[in-house]
Amino acid sequence: MIHYKAFQWLFFFYMYCFLGWCFESAYVSAKSKKLVNRGFMRGPFLPLYGSGAIMMLVVSMPFQDNILLTYVAGVIGATALEYVTGVTMEALFKVRYWDYSNQRFQFQGHICLSSSLAWGFLTILMTRVIHRPIEQFVLSIPGNVLFYLTAFLTVYIVADFTLAFKAALDLRDILIKMQKVREEMERMQRRLDVILAFNNEEKEQKKQERELTISELSLSLKQRFAGLKESIQAMPSAYGEGIREEIAELRGKFSHYPDPQKNYKDMLDFYKRDMIRNNPTMASRKFKGSLEELKNIAVRRKEQKETDEG
Repeated sequence: MIHYKAFQWLFFFYMYCFLGWCFESAYVSAKSKKLVNRGFMRGPFLPLYGSGAIMMLVVSMPFQDNILLTYVAGVIGATALEYVTGVTMEALFKVRYWDYSNQRFQFQGHICLSSSLAWGFLTILMTRVIHRPIEQFVLSIPGNVLFYLTAFLTVYIVADFTLAFKAALDLRDILIKMQKVREEMERMQRRLDVILAFNNEEKEQKKQERELTISELSLSLKQRFAGLKESIQAMPSAYGEGIREEIAELRGKFSHYPDPQKNYKDMLDFYKRDMIRNNPTMASRKFKGSLEELKNIAVRRKEQKETDEG
């Protein structure tokens, strides 16, 4: 393997971003039985695959004549890259774009043994089979042509990544807002349950069965306020002035919540909706319920659009 110029390394990175997108999209599309534009970005590039490929080429350079050390270097290097990338993305965006939590011998859901072992074999395949014809193809392109092509791709990919990064941050902010509203509604519901003297044991059992969506919590609160209104009208003496003031305060606070369905639909522009749909394995430990609700909203929005166009 020869030494490459900086723009050649960059072009290899873009090539493997594209090839990784082709592989991942084909795999997920076949598994989902529908076309999926897989990845973090909107364009046909997956930076993790490009980073992984370049990492494999770099770490294997000192061991080109030793297949065992090439395998070990690939396992260690790719696993470290996958873990650091996963932790960083979850810290930034509050979601995981891949999750190995259901795999055996996994660590924090970011890496797992089977994936790490596969990275080693992929490193051997990359350095001894895949990269050689790609290297010949790239080196056959005149230097000035390759330089300007790389420059053009850089502008496009940086612009696409910037939009994707912003969309991911916006999704994070939506999830944080949804979680805050959810927690406030749940506290409000618990307080109304106490006032209405609901059966706490039954309520806890229902809560454990399934976490309510924000829309369901909103409907539940409306029903509770309606029930309290009827109870107060039927037995006004049963509710003291303090309780009435508290109920009025809670009702006033609840009235300021926007309609959940319309509010979150309006927040999800086409870029954020595509990001959700293109990453079906996206997961979040802290915002699990809110993320699932956003996924359902994105799917219904697409179905509604297809119905309107049909």
